[in-house]
Amino acid sequence: MPKYSTPTLESLALELGFPVVGLKNPQLLRSNIGDWARVPLEFQESDLLIYLLHREAKLSFVIVTGATSFLFTEYQYVGVFTVAFAILIFLFHGSVESFSTQSLPCTYDPSNMCKPALATAVFSTVSFLLGAFTSVLSGFLGMKIATYANARTTLEGRKGVGKAFIAAFRSGTVSGFLLVANGLLVLYIVINLFKLYYGDNWEGLFEAVTGYGLGGSSMALFGRVGGGIYSKAADVGAVLVVEFGTNIPEDQRNPAVIADKVGDNVAYIAGMGSDIFGSYVESSCAALVVASISSFGIDHDFTAMCYPLLISSMGILVCLTTTLFATDFLEITNVEEIKPALKKQRIISTILMTVGIAIVSWIALPSSFTIYNFGSQKLVKNWQLFVCVGVGLWAGRIIGFVAEYYTSNAYSPVQDVANSCRKNAVTNICFGLAMGYKSVIFPIFAIAISIFVSFSFAAMYGIAMAALGMLSTIATGLAMDAYGPISNNAAGIANMAGMSDRVRERTDALDAAGNTSAAIGKGFAIGSAALVSLALCGAFVSRAAISTVDVLTPKVFIGLIVGAMLPYWFSAMTMKSVGSVALKMVQEVRRQLDIPGLREGHKKPDYATCVEVSTDASISEMIPPGALVMVTPLIVGTFFGVEMLSGVLAGSLVSALQMAIFAFYPGGAWDNAKKYIEAGALEHATILGPEGSKLLKAAFSGDTIGNPLKGTSGPSFNILIKLMAMESLMFAPFFAAYGGLLSKIF
Repeated sequence: MPKYSTPTLESLALELGFPVVGLKNPQLLRSNIGDWARVPLEFQESDLLIYLLHREAKLSFVIVTGATSFLFTEYQYVGVFTVAFAILIFLFHGSVESFSTQSLPCTYDPSNMCKPALATAVFSTVSFLLGAFTSVLSGFLGMKIATYANARTTLEGRKGVGKAFIAAFRSGTVSGFLLVANGLLVLYIVINLFKLYYGDNWEGLFEAVTGYGLGGSSMALFGRVGGGIYSKAADVGAVLVVEFGTNIPEDQRNPAVIADKVGDNVAYIAGMGSDIFGSYVESSCAALVVASISSFGIDHDFTAMCYPLLISSMGILVCLTTTLFATDFLEITNVEEIKPALKKQRIISTILMTVGIAIVSWIALPSSFTIYNFGSQKLVKNWQLFVCVGVGLWAGRIIGFVAEYYTSNAYSPVQDVANSCRKNAVTNICFGLAMGYKSVIFPIFAIAISIFVSFSFAAMYGIAMAALGMLSTIATGLAMDAYGPISNNAAGIANMAGMSDRVRERTDALDAAGNTSAAIGKGFAIGSAALVSLALCGAFVSRAAISTVDVLTPKVFIGLIVGAMLPYWFSAMTMKSVGSVALKMVQEVRRQLDIPGLREGHKKPDYATCVEVSTDASISEMIPPGALVMVTPLIVGTFFGVEMLSGVLAGSLVSALQMAIFAFYPGGAWDNAKKYIEAGALEHATILGPEGSKLLKAAFSGDTIGNPLKGTSGPSFNILIKLMAMESLMFAPFFAAYGGLLSKIF
């Protein structure tokens, strides 16, 4: 295990600003620390520990303040966008029938009359605003929970690794259940409120509800992109400060490290929360839109229509049972039991959810019903829909196993990457890239099989339900995903506060397991995003009244190659933004290190300025990639028509899916390979000493390159494809009526 340096009483005295002789008087030391009454009685005689606890509390306070400040700054920009885009939705929706107040024949059932265009525009705008607000609220509350849990996990590490694990896992569980419950509750309320006006007009009702998913996904875009740029720029900046010869440890007296810890919360808690919220509500909305033109609507069977919501409700009960098993019946006594404990959570939740899906399908669905299948009706039995949801659930589990295999240091891929560091950084990077390319194979096959099975049984409705099945245990998935940054922050606080070797060994073990759980969560996100986007594309084709999508026609093929290019353009923007913000961070840290006494620890770093630098730079850098995603469907649909837009959606889906998986796994493998070497697992690392060895420097190079891949570009791809598809579906009536302006001119 790595050797940590615990501050001596002499160094603490210098930092507190009084002579070493003052330590002979414990009361003098206590008067400089403050808040003596809150320290447990058994520790009141340990002046050193009291100081460390006090310092830990201050570090935690800085992280909480920095994360809150970033989110409030981001939400100011997002608020302006939300209002502007809501006005755009109102104008585009209403203009389809020129803000008509008269009921007109419905698209799929001309014998029925649909509500006026003005009403649809109003309700769509309201649902968009509600989705945006719920997404922001879920991400913010999750971030607040995580930032307060960081220091608590560190403190629990003094009592044992089991206590620390429970503190981190339970905190992540609260975030997961909060997000899922918020999304489900608000969506159910919106449906019932809108139903008071629309009645049994299912088509109009769920067209209006579509805005809810668009609102959630649009907020996720800025949370993921802005938070990802912030986090990885600060992380890379902190590493570069050490690499540029500043001669200070990465996690001690480095002003950029606090900004890095803040970034973990805003990107992996608030950003990931908004992202999964978007997938969650979009898959529900996609299923509801497709189902609105099936026999569910004709038979006025509201329970069957709410089948997607019932699946999500069953998921909450299953995840609650799984969480009780993890925190109340499972005892962890050593660090080797952490990863198996997390794996058991995923397996247990998947098995229980399979049974839950069968129960809901048997109770809520009729024995047979018809669904819409590109202009025709398809007969579906309830057991077939159970298979659709189940295949999505188990495809997600396969993706999770693949993510664990490629990112955990218990398996050969990470060990091979670590061994490649024996040569130099070049071989490390080559091995990591090769492993990333190879890691795409099995997840793609899992997604392809789930698409084939679900479409064969229930067409696009089956694909939407497969996506919802993949997300049905997302409360447990989010708990494990949030566990990662909480553990990472706990390890950082323990190191910066100078906690004992024993505490830091425990928090580092929690952090290493968190890297794997985070990679699994990202795999779930992109897998569900692919299925959701495909279902949304099908719904878009139906809404836009496209009879066939022929890839051999020039319009569609041009759309395909342009759509396949967009993820590369988007990735270029985000990667360059990380580098740009990281350089600004390095400049600020080097400025501070020139202050006399800072390197020696006599003066404290100015963490707030580093947080401010990263905040301002990342907020400005998130606008161009966000605009690319939001503007592209509007331009293509308005000027080139729905056929080309369908090609753009398909091309971006295929391209982004491959790139996202490739970005996730090498980043996690490089990070865990570094930790594997730091822990002294390799013979050369033990001989050379982890901090000064060439082996570790090579590992740091790979980890630094992988950071923006796994933390910024990769997680943003799933939002790119979901948001473009959802936005296209939202404006499909407008594009069908007025789109293709250039085509009409030429």
